[in-house]
Amino acid sequence: MTEISGVPAYNPIFLMSDAVDMARDACRPPEGYDQDLSLMLKALITRGVKVKVCGTCMARCGIYKNHPYFEGAEKSTMPALAEWVIDSDKVISF
Repeated sequence: MTEISGVPAYNPIFLMSDAVDMARDACRPPEGYDQDLSLMLKALITRGVKVKVCGTCMARCGIYKNHPYFEGAEKSTMPALAEWVIDSDKVISF
């Protein structure tokens, strides 16, 4: 996280493959798991973090296919991801 004029600025997030489910309300943490990653993602969106979801992956991946995505998760493309990478100082992937 960096700061712009004293205000925290978060890096954008691009969801790919099965991670696209994270941006769906239908996604729930496994029983006994104490972290709700979808809820965390929503909180980041509320703070102004840009979240994009691979359009191809939206159609092909995840266990919640055909479930809607929550507001703030924007359908995107690989060229858009490439632009983010080109414009970035650092890229983290996992």
